[in-house]
Amino acid sequence: MPIDTLDILGSDQIGIHLSSVGKVLFHPRELPDLVLEQLETTLQLEMAPISIGGSNLIGALLAGNSNGIAVADIATEKDIDQLTAYGDVVVMEGGVNTAGNLLLANEQGCVASPSIPHEGLEILSDVLSVDIIATTIGGQDVVGSLGVVNDQGVLLHPDVAGDEVLLIEEVLGVPPMVGTVSFGSPYVGAGICASNDGAVAGSETTGPELNRIEDALGII
Repeated sequence: MPIDTLDILGSDQIGIHLSSVGKVLFHPRELPDLVLEQLETTLQLEMAPISIGGSNLIGALLAGNSNGIAVADIATEKDIDQLTAYGDVVVMEGGVNTAGNLLLANEQGCVASPSIPHEGLEILSDVLSVDIIATTIGGQDVVGSLGVVNDQGVLLHPDVAGDEVLLIEEVLGVPPMVGTVSFGSPYVGAGICASNDGAVAGSETTGPELNRIEDALGII
């Protein structure tokens, strides 16, 4: 099934708990077997249980692509060692450390929050091996919560501005669409986790929203 709905640990904000990075799905360790099977069947990714500094908010703290991974500075040495099995790792420090909330990346490019310092953008570009641009989405800087992307498309917060769309399309190399999740939430990055083969969204997501997600991300 290319698209499905579920909740993670009692929350429909599944994008905050799950991080799709390249061909790997990083997820909280204590998910029930039925949820794990649903995720694996839908997303078609290698499953990697992890916590980041003891937190289950993997999607908020982790972002990247098949080349590299950015992680929040609450990650322990053990967490970082586990992540290095999947690519180069950069630890985001200071007040801009929630990597999953501040980055939107695929294999072609990366959109970053303007709150990340310029030197940080250069390091991220090197680790992910892609071009990176800093922009808001709908005037907000938590770009990872405001968009969901794969290598076929990107779904954005409905309030995204025209100039923001042009920048995002150029760097990610995919056509943008706008939409919502979980019965009207514009925070599509917080409510959806996607791969190139499938997507999962919170259980309150409506049929029309699911159709929009499929169209935007090129999921057949």
